[in-house]
Amino acid sequence: MESRRATALRYRAFLCLALLAAAAAPFGAPATAQSARGATNGAVIMFRKVFKSSSPEFTEIHVPENGHGTCDQRSLDEEPDPQAMEISQALRGRIFALAGELHNFRGLSLDVKRRIANLGEKTFRYEKGGEVNEVKFNYTLNSKANQLLQIFEGLVREQEDLAVLQRRMKYDRLGVNEALVQLDDDVRHQAVAQPERFLPLLEQIAGDSKFLEIARQKARALVDTIRAGGH
Repeated sequence: MESRRATALRYRAFLCLALLAAAAAPFGAPATAQSARGATNGAVIMFRKVFKSSSPEFTEIHVPENGHGTCDQRSLDEEPDPQAMEISQALRGRIFALAGELHNFRGLSLDVKRRIANLGEKTFRYEKGGEVNEVKFNYTLNSKANQLLQIFEGLVREQEDLAVLQRRMKYDRLGVNEALVQLDDDVRHQAVAQPERFLPLLEQIAGDSKFLEIARQKARALVDTIRAGGH
């Protein structure tokens, strides 16, 4: 059996190693978050919208210059839960080009200087290395900012429509047609940023006899509409 002195020496050695490990670890976010951030090379543009009592109350989209984007939609009292979001190279290029025309939000003021109803607090943020610029606004007349806002709102609607369609396909086949009617309206009004993301699901519905024929016909028509450019 170990003596009390030997046990005490082992405990002190363990405590020293633990303190050294803690001192070496980066301060702040957990290691997983640090790793995720470090895996992104280049700039990141973030869009956030906070609108209490709306649905959803909180939306945040991250668009890295290289790699996959994320989208987090939830109530303000829920824990963060960012989901992967496919963003094409062409759309990322458009987002970064518009941000560049806005000087990557450096020293930018967007909010109108008059009383406007609360439309939710929007934030554009640019990060690259040690550079961090952000601007918050409720409503703006800046045309470039509104183009960028339209893209992000299109990505939000796209993610919502995609989630509804996938859920209906899995749990409510009779409700698929209703989801397709909504998607058709959004595509025709250019309310989704990347309609082509829906093509695999639409083709699956069109070719699957488990779905109602009216839904299969709607899916085929939507495929044609999207391939024709949404008109």
